[in-house]
Amino acid sequence: MLKKIAFAVAVSASAGAYAADNVEVLHWWTSGGEAAALNVLKDDLSGNGVTWQDMPVAGGGGEGAMTVLRARVTANNAPTAAQMLGFDIQDWGAQGSAADLNSVAQAENWDAVVPSALQRFSKYDGQWIAAPVNVHSTNWVWANKKIFDELGLAMPLNFDQLIDALDAIKAAGYTAFAHGGQAWQDATVFDSVVLSTGGVDFYRQSMIDLDAEALGSDTMKTVFERMGKLASYVDDNFSGRDWNLASAMVINNEAGIQIMGDWAKGEFLNAGKVPGQDFMCFRFPGTAGAVTFNSDQFVMFKVGDDRQKAQGEMAKAVLSPGFQSAFNVVKGSVPARTDVSDADFDDCGKKGMRDLADANANGTLLGSMAHGHAAPAAVKNAVYDVVTAHFNGEYSAEDAVAELVAAVSDAQ
Repeated sequence: MLKKIAFAVAVSASAGAYAADNVEVLHWWTSGGEAAALNVLKDDLSGNGVTWQDMPVAGGGGEGAMTVLRARVTANNAPTAAQMLGFDIQDWGAQGSAADLNSVAQAENWDAVVPSALQRFSKYDGQWIAAPVNVHSTNWVWANKKIFDELGLAMPLNFDQLIDALDAIKAAGYTAFAHGGQAWQDATVFDSVVLSTGGVDFYRQSMIDLDAEALGSDTMKTVFERMGKLASYVDDNFSGRDWNLASAMVINNEAGIQIMGDWAKGEFLNAGKVPGQDFMCFRFPGTAGAVTFNSDQFVMFKVGDDRQKAQGEMAKAVLSPGFQSAFNVVKGSVPARTDVSDADFDDCGKKGMRDLADANANGTLLGSMAHGHAAPAAVKNAVYDVVTAHFNGEYSAEDAVAELVAAVSDAQ
């Protein structure tokens, strides 16, 4: 069905004429909080005389959007820009389909204000091909303050305290852990558990360096044991649930916590909830001082001369300080440039900006495996398969370690 949809979209788009002041943007921001954030960019471009032609493809991990993009590029009908993550950007750079943004980057001084960890993905072979919209950090817990206050629970500082809190929430009749049983969501939790269990060096060795000894270690066995423990706190209907519906469970006082990247905050804000009053945000217990990150970026594709001016305006707008503040305040993420004030951000946003700055300075800013910033797609997908199979009870912790070592080796 997805292939049919991709083909239909490609044909439909190619049938229409493009105006010189239009940008056609492929993305997967379709939830309430995401759509509200995207409107900030649409309005910003409209003020500069550029019309936004929307091309949304639902799916939190972006798999559907990438399928549609491949069909469009194959048909020589690339959109102006496409939302993309991490190593996927590098793959498109290698294919030679991406536009050269160096002139915009030089005029706007991107090299000086965008962290090098992001530039590693924004550039291909020294050439800017993408404009980063934000930095998301993924090792967050979102907690229902009413439930925590009702049960007298404090913010857990380590994994054992987290389990104690989940036990109390479950015993009180709530769903302890709101989760969506999709591979990328399982892997998001896995990122945090790896970092919490083994620390920064172990995370780097196993998830980024893909060291076979680390992947096959007793520490990794403990990681899977902890993942199995967390799986015991989800509700019976978790399989296939979209991430924003899991957020809604916490928002609606049905569940105690969600382990999810900071885009979840956009759902809380969109529902009128206030951090510190209605919900709590804190780093996954045991990961304080480190940040696992991903960055949404708009990759610009080669388009005709008549569309390049609008494309340049979009690239410039994406990294303007005013947009970076306004967008990320709504989205839940933090700016992709280091010189943006935190004045307009809420308490969770201010904490996120401080944590990012500290991690960047201390060398503890780590690419998220779950979100394509630690290893190429083939490895990421291999990790997905093992983590999800284990989370659903198909492997013991010991077997999962062996499967992980083999899967990563085969994918490289």
